[in-house]
Amino acid sequence: MKITGYRSLRTVHRWGRPVGDANGFLAGGVTEVPVLLLETDGGLTGVGLGAHGDIARVFPAVDGADPRAVTALYDRMLAHVFKSGHGGSTFGTLGALDMALWDLKAKMAGEALWRTLGARDRFVPGYASGLEIALDDEALLALYEPWAERGFTAAKIKGGLDVDRDIARLTAVSGLLSRNTRRPALMLDVNESWGRHQAVRLLARVEESVDLTWIEEPVRRWDVAGHRAVALAARAAVATGENLTGLEQFWPLLAGDAVGVVQTASVWGITHFLRVSALALGRDLPVSPVGYNVNPLAHAAAAVPNHLVTEVQDLALPVGLTADQSVEEGGIVLGDAPGLGIEVDEAAIAALGAAREEADWARPEGPHVRPKDAGLRLIPRPVPTAPLGQAT
Repeated sequence: MKITGYRSLRTVHRWGRPVGDANGFLAGGVTEVPVLLLETDGGLTGVGLGAHGDIARVFPAVDGADPRAVTALYDRMLAHVFKSGHGGSTFGTLGALDMALWDLKAKMAGEALWRTLGARDRFVPGYASGLEIALDDEALLALYEPWAERGFTAAKIKGGLDVDRDIARLTAVSGLLSRNTRRPALMLDVNESWGRHQAVRLLARVEESVDLTWIEEPVRRWDVAGHRAVALAARAAVATGENLTGLEQFWPLLAGDAVGVVQTASVWGITHFLRVSALALGRDLPVSPVGYNVNPLAHAAAAVPNHLVTEVQDLALPVGLTADQSVEEGGIVLGDAPGLGIEVDEAAIAALGAAREEADWARPEGPHVRPKDAGLRLIPRPVPTAPLGQAT
């Protein structure tokens, strides 16, 4: 079987509420979900998720190849772009292609990807993470209630602008999850919004009141000394890595003993996660995938020995996508459908028409644009809020 071409689709995820973090939020609660379909001459189609703006440049590296040679093709893609580098959107394109290749490899074997990768257990422990910084306190509890009903014992909130508010919200969510465990695991993600001069002091205030499991991205992603300073001062682990693109970007953090929980983003692909996991395993560190639509890294997470917990961001799926998995008992239960188990309803996506323009990611504000005062704030910053399901 050979790869013969590709098609790109674009659907949307309707969160039904504002979503975002310390860098901003999307008031309309609608995000774009790019879908890459990798076609073969054998009638099978591989599904990859995530932005792939460099597909025309990267696809020749896999065109005509046997999709079963996934890891060799991953290295071939890296070699194909080595002159210009593989960061940013290029690495995302590699990730979407890699995901589609693994989907094809498992489909050709007639089994779910988690089995192809060698996992024994279809259950993947998870934690709830609602990207909920713009929700008021009542809406926050309403958002996490269904997660508590599904047996979750761990949750992460977005914060960093006002640690007194963060403490109150962490405490409230802990109260919800305490029906499932005596001591819920609580994480705080500040999305690189603190400067090194702030991080130790502000985290100390949080830890006076909350038994924090980890602090996520307390300083800039490349700041080894800053992460190391936080790690030395904190009781909580330091978690980071979702925005790092390639093993070479992890080396300084690991060599500097500056990270306690190694993270990777789903949009960077399956092979990237497997290699980062092996790198972390060599230093006896756990890995934790950062969530994305349809939880594609869950299959790989089930197969690595140092997987800690996977971020699960929403109980709903994007328009036109279904997946053979369920969220229950505090995690993700993977099914037996071949490949990633993702089905794409192209008619439903096509029917969106102009509705796809509801996605407001292209606006010049939101969690993808770093505020000019990030890392420079001396006092708490007010956070605009809205009830659950209401735009601001």
